Amino acid sequence: MKKILNDPGDVLTEMLAGFVQMHDHVELLEDANVITRRDVQKHKVAIISGGGSGHEPAHAGFVGDGMLDAAVCGQVFTSPTPDQVLAAIKHVNRGDGVFLVIKNYSGDCMNFEMAKEMAEMEGIDVDFVIVNDDVAVFDSSFTEGRRGVAGTIFVHKILGAASKAGASLAQIKALAEDIVHHLASVGFAVSPATVPEIGKPGFELADNEMEFGIGIHGEPGYRREPLKTSRETAVELLDKIEKETDFSSKQVAVLINGMGATPLMEQYVFANDVMTLLNERGYTVVFKKIGNYMTAIDMAGMSLTLFEITDNKWLNYLQTPTAAPGW
Repeated sequence: MKKILNDPGDVLTEMLAGFVQMHDHVELLEDANVITRRDVQKHKVAIISGGGSGHEPAHAGFVGDGMLDAAVCGQVFTSPTPDQVLAAIKHVNRGDGVFLVIKNYSGDCMNFEMAKEMAEMEGIDVDFVIVNDDVAVFDSSFTEGRRGVAGTIFVHKILGAASKAGASLAQIKALAEDIVHHLASVGFAVSPATVPEIGKPGFELADNEMEFGIGIHGEPGYRREPLKTSRETAVELLDKIEKETDFSSKQVAVLINGMGATPLMEQYVFANDVMTLLNERGYTVVFKKIGNYMTAIDMAGMSLTLFEITDNKWLNYLQTPTAAPGW
């Protein structure tokens, strides 16, 4: 294992310290490993997300005006505890309620929902949405139903913008439940991730192999094959999304997401193939992002997210400026 670290056991602590050193608009709740805005605003619903670390810039990179108010950071690939989430809720609550964005993993769902109940016992209004955009597999390691992956970033952005615009807790809940039904993601890997404290890859792929549908923690996908070209891979991912969804409007936002160790050169080659295919299949792309947004440490691979835009307000929320450095 070659990584730029000190003690592998200190990777989370030192990463969060470095994040705060580099971004003056945030602060660290050290006892809870929570990154939060310094200027949490009054008279708006606070938006919180989080999960295991190793997915940077998710989730701390999306804390900022117009996006998240706090990110709860668990150990690498490990859900944060209910006490951590509760500390975040209590810190950002300004009386208008708190909304939790939860990726669909068993530990995240259990611990965030437990923190919600604990906060409500203290008189704080809390609600949540579970994001399950990964159409690769249904039921997998640590998941009932579909996993939550890179499409979660669109949820962060839209809810953050809606909150800033003055939406109530009930309105944000309704918006969140609507948009998650219009999200679909699927990814692939050409090499695995290595958790620093373990020191070896979480699975094995031969030099000439790739795996379709891999999870962001290295969970199994739906098929392993000899390495394909970029265009063949784009066809596979888009076919999978179309098979599992019914995006009848054909007006979409696109997110091409690197898994951590994929050069931008390769991401843009893949983007060229994706955009060409979408045009050939009659889609209208009204918003697009490319880069590392929801990674898996040093996994090489990418994911493709399509978000069907059926309400122009969603597009306006995506386009609203934000101070979050990861966006």
